[in-house]
Amino acid sequence: MTAVLVAVAAVLSLAAACTLVRIVRGPSMLDRAMALDVLLAVIMAGLGASAVADGDTWVMPTLLALSLLAFVGSVAVARFLTHRAPPPDGTDRGADA
Repeated sequence: MTAVLVAVAAVLSLAAACTLVRIVRGPSMLDRAMALDVLLAVIMAGLGASAVADGDTWVMPTLLALSLLAFVGSVAVARFLTHRAPPPDGTDRGADA
């Protein structure tokens, strides 16, 4: 079981490092927002693996709260970026379009 936990920790650490690189390099705000969402998922996977290894159930409410935070954050960023970005054809149609 220890070898499996070490392998899981290594894979999650590599995923977090790659995600941090994407957050720093960008290039767009949408890339950074998606990378933050992926980083939160990696953190949640680490917490889940820790809970399975220890046999604890206390982490379940924390995972539920983090998943709700990730969902609301993703929706908020998507709505912000769609209202902020110009239309693809270059014409402004207002807020009702």
